[in-house]
Formats: sequence, C-alpha cells, structure tokens
Amino acid sequence: MFALSKLLTAITQPAFWLALWWLLALLLLARRRRTATVMLWVGLLLLGLLGFRALPDALLRPLENRYPVPPAESLSRYAGVIVLGGAVGPTDTFRAHAQVPLNEAAERMTVPLALLRQYPGMTVVFSGGEGRLLPTGVPEAELARAFYREQGVDPRRVLLESGSRNTRENAREVASLLGPRCRQPWLLVTSAAHMPRAMAEFAAVPCTVTPYPVDFRTGASTPLTEYSLAKSLLAWQNALHEWLGLLMTRLAR
Repeated sequence: MFALSKLLTAITQPAFWLALWWLLALLLLARRRRTATVMLWVGLLLLGLLGFRALPDALLRPLENRYPVPPAESLSRYAGVIVLGGAVGPTDTFRAHAQVPLNEAAERMTVPLALLRQYPGMTVVFSGGEGRLLPTGVPEAELARAFYREQGVDPRRVLLESGSRNTRENAREVASLLGPRCRQPWLLVTSAAHMPRAMAEFAAVPCTVTPYPVDFRTGASTPLTEYSLAKSLLAWQNALHEWLGLLMTRLAR
C-alpha cells in the first residue's frame, strides 16, 4: 500500500501524462503522420490551458473549505496539537547547512508555534518519518526536533513520531504513541487540502481530533486572468493528488 501511495506522485502530475501523450504521438509520426500531428497540437493546446490557475483552484477549494478553523475561544480546552509532516525538508539541505528548510507548506510548522506560546499547557506531537521509497536515514521528525529547538520550545512539550511514511501511518503511529491520551481533545494541523484525507484516517483510530487547517492555497475566487504555467501545474498536482488519495482512502476501508 505504501509503494502504491507513492505512485500518486507520478500519476497526479499533468506533465507526466502530457509527456506520455507526446511520446505516443512521436511513435505514430512515421506511420500515421496526420494523427500524430493532431495529437502534438492537442497536447500543446492542453499544456497552454493548464496554466489558468482558476481550473485547479476550483478543485482545491472544496477540499480546503470542508473544515473551518476552530474559533479562538475554544482552543484552551485542547491537550495539544498533532502536526503532520510534509513541511520540512529536503534532508540533504539540512545535513549540508544545519538549518531546517521549510517548504511551501511551512504553516504546518509555524502556526502551532503561536498556539504553544499562547497556551503553555499544550503539547505538540509531530508525526513524520520518511515518505520516500529510497530512505535517506533522516526522518522528518529529526528536522522537527531541530526546528522546535531553534524556536525555543521546551523539549518536554514536544513528542516526536518518526516511523510513519504516509497519512494512514501518521494516524496509527500517533494513536500508538499517545495511547489513552489520544482520547483527550487534540487539534490536528495539516494543509487545508489534505485535511479531509487526514480526518478520514484519524477517524479510524481511537483519537479525538478537531481539524485545524492551515496552508490555504485558494481564496474565495480566482480571476480567470490569473495565469502561470509553473504554479498552475503544481496546483493541478496538489488537487489531483488529494482527490485521488481521498478516493483510495475510501476504497481501502
């Protein structure tokens, strides 16, 4: 199942399918020149259309809006924050420069810091091992340990889980780490688009979690004039990855 989940990274990239489409067109070029020429032009047209940001945003928006951010007045009752990995790395950068790199999902790490400062009784549980097919030997939890230390968080308030490789294992490993404490109320922090899948996995373990979505990528609307091929391709990959991952989660139950 883990290896299958990693294939999502490839098959949810529009550029991957366009490359296959153009490869097929090139193979047909010698024998079916007219068909191949049409396919090459169609692929080019699709590549251009993929740059309109409104299209992938329309897929991301319902995922991001499924769970609201909890009201500030309710936060004091929670035992702590469960943070899912995915915002730190790559590990080779950390090894080379001894600084923790944060990626585009940095809010997974930064938002809980404000909660920890505001509520001294809260604990943070970071869940993240190595989600690569070829491990590097440095789990995300190690980078998280260094990050919280850099930010001055008391190590006694930090619990690290370094064995999980995907969202399903996040839920299982956190439940195992916390034991009976997992039935206390916890805030679950992950990217807003990833939250529906994360909540589905945590619903299958004996943990009481309230979603606290962060790392929003969409607003109320996206102008049709918003165009960026590079950024839109990443948005397409994110949207397709989450929708396909949510479907796989439901089929696997």
